Amino acid sequence: MTLQQEIVGNAMQMAVVSLQPGQTVYCEAGKFLFKTANVTMETRLSGPSGNGGQQQGGGGGMGGLLRQAMGTAMQAGQRVLAGESLAFQYFTAEGGAGTVGFAGVLPGEMRALELDGTRAWFAEKDAFVAAESTVEFGIAFQGGRTGMSGGEGFVLEKFTGHGTVIIAGAGNFIDLDPADFGGRIEVDTGCVVAFEEGIQYGVQRVGGLNRQGIMNAVFGGEGLSLATLEGSGRVILQSLTIESLANALKKAQGGDKQGPTGGLFSTHAG
Repeated sequence: MTLQQEIVGNAMQMAVVSLQPGQTVYCEAGKFLFKTANVTMETRLSGPSGNGGQQQGGGGGMGGLLRQAMGTAMQAGQRVLAGESLAFQYFTAEGGAGTVGFAGVLPGEMRALELDGTRAWFAEKDAFVAAESTVEFGIAFQGGRTGMSGGEGFVLEKFTGHGTVIIAGAGNFIDLDPADFGGRIEVDTGCVVAFEEGIQYGVQRVGGLNRQGIMNAVFGGEGLSLATLEGSGRVILQSLTIESLANALKKAQGGDKQGPTGGLFSTHAG
């Protein structure tokens, strides 16, 4: 069954999902808003297995149960290491159609992505809101030569399978294809929301270790790294970064006063 959903609102959007009888949708803990009375809610440590949300028995008696428990522990451990929510909440309509509402945690847009099984989607940490139980959620730890060339690795959410996944970001979204811009774009590391499989995502230093490179890093407000996206495919960027929002709130509260260094150094003494 196709997930029927509508994204409503402007500055702080929400997704209203209409469930058919027996249909299940899951979300990251903390993204749920409301539901009708006939929609059941269950919290689990395990993510969906792509088989419609039914947990696999594993077979083999105690051995199968042990393997299932170990798999659940590994999934939960990965999410904790990535800074994600420990648990998922599952919602199923019983005895008729039902409605569930979800939202992100920042003022901004939401987007429903349709997976057809041919391409995975990757998203930045905390972008995930909700998905059909036929969509599998995973953690992709990126790093190595590409990530470490920028002085850091990065953690991504990975979505595979068939169905709808709903993501959220800050500010407004813009859709780009690096192929339309010579095959490569460079963006603030906090602006990347999601991208299709086939896009190469890396992190690079801003300029070289020369006078202009240091000026860019110290006074340009971008820090020491930029995200690079190469190849052909859909990329979703956001206009507001969490860091810039946090700095604006601190400034409004009179704390963390910044000098002309664009946030690399803080003049806040307390």
